[in-house]
Amino acid sequence: MKFADGFWLNKRGYEVNYASQAYEITAGKNSINVLAPTNYIQNRGMTLGGPVLDVTFSSTQKDVIKVTIDHYKGTLDNMPQFELTEDHSYTPTIKEEAEYWELISGDTRVTIGKWNWNIQYYYKDKKLTGGSWRATTVINENQFRVSSRLAHSQDDTFWSYPQDERSTYMREQLTLSVGENIYGFGEKFTTFVKNGQSVETWNSDGGTCSEQSYKCIPFYVSSRGYGVFVNSSDKVSYEVASDTVSKVSFTVPGEHLEYFMIGGENLQEVLSNYTSLTGKPALPPAYTFGLWLTTSFTTKYDEETVTSFIDGMAERDIPLQVFHFDCFWMKEFEWCNFEWDKRQFPDPPAMLKRLKDRGLEICVWINPYIAQRSKLFDEGKENGYFIKNPDGSVFQCDMWQPGMALVDFTNPAACEWYASKLKALCEMGVDAFKTDFGERIPTKVKYYDGSDPIAMHNYYTYLYNKTVFNVLKEYYGENKACLFARSATAGGQQFPVHWGGDCSAEYTSMAETLRGGLSLCLSGFGYFSHDMSGFEATATPDIYKRWAAFGLFSSHSRLHGNSSYRVPWLFDEESVDVLRFFTKLKGKLMPYIWSQAVKTSTVGVPMMRAMVIDYADDPVCLNLDRQYMFGDNILIAPIFNDEGTAEFYVPAGKWTDIISGKQYEGGKFYNEKFDYFSLPCLAKPNSIIAYGNFEKNFEYDYLKDTEFVIYEPEEGKSIECNIYDTDAKKVFTLTAVRNGGKVEVSYTDTTTPFKVKVSGKDAVEVKPTSAGKIIIDL
Repeated sequence: MKFADGFWLNKRGYEVNYASQAYEITAGKNSINVLAPTNYIQNRGMTLGGPVLDVTFSSTQKDVIKVTIDHYKGTLDNMPQFELTEDHSYTPTIKEEAEYWELISGDTRVTIGKWNWNIQYYYKDKKLTGGSWRATTVINENQFRVSSRLAHSQDDTFWSYPQDERSTYMREQLTLSVGENIYGFGEKFTTFVKNGQSVETWNSDGGTCSEQSYKCIPFYVSSRGYGVFVNSSDKVSYEVASDTVSKVSFTVPGEHLEYFMIGGENLQEVLSNYTSLTGKPALPPAYTFGLWLTTSFTTKYDEETVTSFIDGMAERDIPLQVFHFDCFWMKEFEWCNFEWDKRQFPDPPAMLKRLKDRGLEICVWINPYIAQRSKLFDEGKENGYFIKNPDGSVFQCDMWQPGMALVDFTNPAACEWYASKLKALCEMGVDAFKTDFGERIPTKVKYYDGSDPIAMHNYYTYLYNKTVFNVLKEYYGENKACLFARSATAGGQQFPVHWGGDCSAEYTSMAETLRGGLSLCLSGFGYFSHDMSGFEATATPDIYKRWAAFGLFSSHSRLHGNSSYRVPWLFDEESVDVLRFFTKLKGKLMPYIWSQAVKTSTVGVPMMRAMVIDYADDPVCLNLDRQYMFGDNILIAPIFNDEGTAEFYVPAGKWTDIISGKQYEGGKFYNEKFDYFSLPCLAKPNSIIAYGNFEKNFEYDYLKDTEFVIYEPEEGKSIECNIYDTDAKKVFTLTAVRNGGKVEVSYTDTTTPFKVKVSGKDAVEVKPTSAGKIIIDL
């Protein structure tokens, strides 16, 4: 929200009051509390009115500083709360200096000036950001403006942000340094660097072509190496170098604002600290990294169609891992009833058994809505399982399914009821659920637990996806659950995987999909997928092939469309060859990919990383949004044009294309043309990449006959490569160190044969009987 009218004035209709003075500072064992009047108190008479802000600085986690700002504390306690992992026994260091108080958490600290309002954040000796004059703010909208806003409201959709009578806002403004970039806020398809933008966290079903987003996260990161998480599921409004061009401001409605300042040595550490607070991404099963194929959405399909697709992939030697049934696995007008449409699928258990006998995993589409014609509608209505109107009747609408109701996941009994329907599908053979929708959530309703309906709009998706994820986790076990989710909020990274929503079959949409994915992965999410070749319309063979390469160098790879099928032979024969090539290459890379996935789930850094995450010290990498790191060691630059050219930047060092073997000197841009069987796919210098003995199943022995390739080892620097089995247990480590003209390779105890080589040299076959060491001449 913008309140400024230039530098000196505020917009008409708003009373803006800024914290002006640290009038009284009280230090406790774990926190510092500040009484902050919005006028500088010069005499006793000035203490007779307000507003006055109550500000508390504390820390419940190393390198994370919590800031709680209150105007009035007597408001209703009915806001949904993010499930945060806080250690309330954690004790930061609190010190008093001559000019300020200081709270130190690990290497991150905040200083609080003793007189004029002056808050500054540091990591070690590096200033991160801060606020002084016109920073911490309470804003009141006068009654004339409220009445005018309500009278002129054009709100005609039940899921829009309501034009209600709330008239108080809390705002914080933090400074930006010269050249500082801001990223994140969830899956945002707008310009990658968010400077100059107004950003709002309000989940919407708006496709990939606008400022709307399926996954709004009140968290951003800075190129200076810090993150800020606003602890509110309400609509958080950000002005990023826009309302005031030297600041980021964030505003929430109401009388309370809480945020966390998150420090770290680099952006990887910042994301690790953030996900320690909000939840680490769970580890999806290894099979989910293989190729997914779907029925598409509104196409006609039955068991015969499905079988023909699966047969066609097998006949063309394209490894297929997961088959997904979209909405019409259920009868039209009855979504969701969680029952197969017997007209199209007469014997579902037998069909699923046949598919699973062929080595396939099964996914089916669901959403949290119950159509009026569903046999479950009356059951849900009678038992109070649905969201209600203020008068107590069931909320219903015709947007998606006629007369549909929404499951109320604040009701534990409703969660159990919904989960029981999904468990029955698991017992039938379903392995994963596509949890679609969850964005168009009404705001003029009431919930079972009394939660504020406006703040529930964004939070609803968390409860929905958590309920479904836990069904799979309880049925299949730890690290064996996988969703294909569209909507999310903070903490939703714990319930992977997430895909990018409704993109179009064109290069611009492919690029915006990547932007959205990189922004999401800068917001704590570990994995990302998208509809290869686009959801809307039908791609040209050219786009299909380029998107296949991009899709198979994403953490998860799915062919899905709206009104047309996505099997490659419907595009051209070369599409078959290209899809086969990149599917097999991804399968071969599974020892590397799986180890990166394990790291994502334990550390919290994403598999698909914007270049700024790993290379924030390279100014060129601060703005790059058409290339990314795929794990620690591979740089990917998808091709976004029908000329087949890629413009990409290579950071310092000598990088090696893992497909062609061509080497690139770092520190400059390249503009090259690539055929359909290639794209910039570069191994980082001083890295080891493991290539497995892949056949057709993405779950296999990631050590047996694997080839470890050492790329451009640097003198005296140790490199390590870990191998995990499909249960995420570490089974092997290979280490390499260059000493002059030789590379010394050591490995842990194993009797499994493998190969090792330096890139460009012949491989050495190793048949170990225990731990050992070999020397490779360069």
